[in-house]
Amino acid sequence: MKPLKKRAPLAAVITGVGESAVGSVPELDALGLQRAAAVAALADAGLAFADIDGLLTTPLRVANWAMPCGTVAEGLGIKPRYLATLDVAGASGTAMLHHAAMAIANGQCETVLCVAGQNLLSFNSRGGAVQKMADAGWAHAEFEAPLGPMVPTLYALVAQRHMHQYGTTAEQMAEVAVTMRHHASLNPRAHKKELITVADVLKSRVVTSPLHVLDCALVSDGAAAFIVTTPERARDLKTKGVQLLGSGYGFSHTYIGDHEDITTTGAVQSGRDAFATAGLTPADVDVAELYDCFTITVIVELEDLGFCAKGEGGPFVEGGRIGIGGALPVTTHGGLLSAGHPGVAGGMFHVIEGVRQLRGEAGARQVPDVEIALAHGNGGIIGLHCTALMGRL
Repeated sequence: MKPLKKRAPLAAVITGVGESAVGSVPELDALGLQRAAAVAALADAGLAFADIDGLLTTPLRVANWAMPCGTVAEGLGIKPRYLATLDVAGASGTAMLHHAAMAIANGQCETVLCVAGQNLLSFNSRGGAVQKMADAGWAHAEFEAPLGPMVPTLYALVAQRHMHQYGTTAEQMAEVAVTMRHHASLNPRAHKKELITVADVLKSRVVTSPLHVLDCALVSDGAAAFIVTTPERARDLKTKGVQLLGSGYGFSHTYIGDHEDITTTGAVQSGRDAFATAGLTPADVDVAELYDCFTITVIVELEDLGFCAKGEGGPFVEGGRIGIGGALPVTTHGGLLSAGHPGVAGGMFHVIEGVRQLRGEAGARQVPDVEIALAHGNGGIIGLHCTALMGRL
């Protein structure tokens, strides 16, 4: 498949970002968490609910909402001219940004609120949440599910093959977890801030070999929101705008057993198209906010997005290279591994962190002189991907 050609950026700007409390937030249900995130994003932009005429949200795993976008619109008291429930699994956060931009470019609406989240932890136990994800159908109903694999088991297959084929080590995967935890320690909103070492990761409980519990994402309560509007509207608002420069989508398989090469993901396609449409290369990226549901995911995404050659992701993450101050700071808020993971909305936090880095508002974790930020979402078992490139307005 040929890459897309460079095109003019969609005339859409991220102008407000916000999140609810993250971690264990038993006092709020899913709608309460989403309202808190939406209020924070509106305050950041200097807008009110009356200014919102577009709405995007995602499905939940903790409530049976027949129409999530309608339920959220009713709960927030808005009557949008454009609304949809978007489900691209873990790639939904980056995809929401692109869908909002397209709705604005088509003249369907002017100011889109993207909001999602749920009380995934307090609604159930961590084990119960993991079981719910397993029951969602990520394993093939006939050939995989009868064997009882959990989601970590399916990602462990990727790790096992990568280790066999390229010599990637458990210590290199642990480096990813250690880096994410360090970044989270600098993030006042993070779920887990206690520093860890490679030894801590390797001695933590094995979930499914070779993945230890610290190689796996958290289960969290939380919600995130960002607002996308026109450049003209953004100029009248109080915050610095961030522009979407390019997007790309990639799909390789639904079930891991159907994939021809489980060490290569749909990020090859999504990254290629995002860079091509933006007229950029991996060398132009100052921060890469990569989806980090498991430590192996970051290593494979670094390769497939073009930051290093296939098979070199393990050595690439060593020696502080992906930390703040390293050659390529990765997932600077702490990610799903440490900052928090409330399900499908988890990838929205990566977009928000890219915005804050571009605006110079990331505090102790700020990377100097950020001009280009990449946010990447991964859905399913490495099969569904969406990459977004953002820059200063």
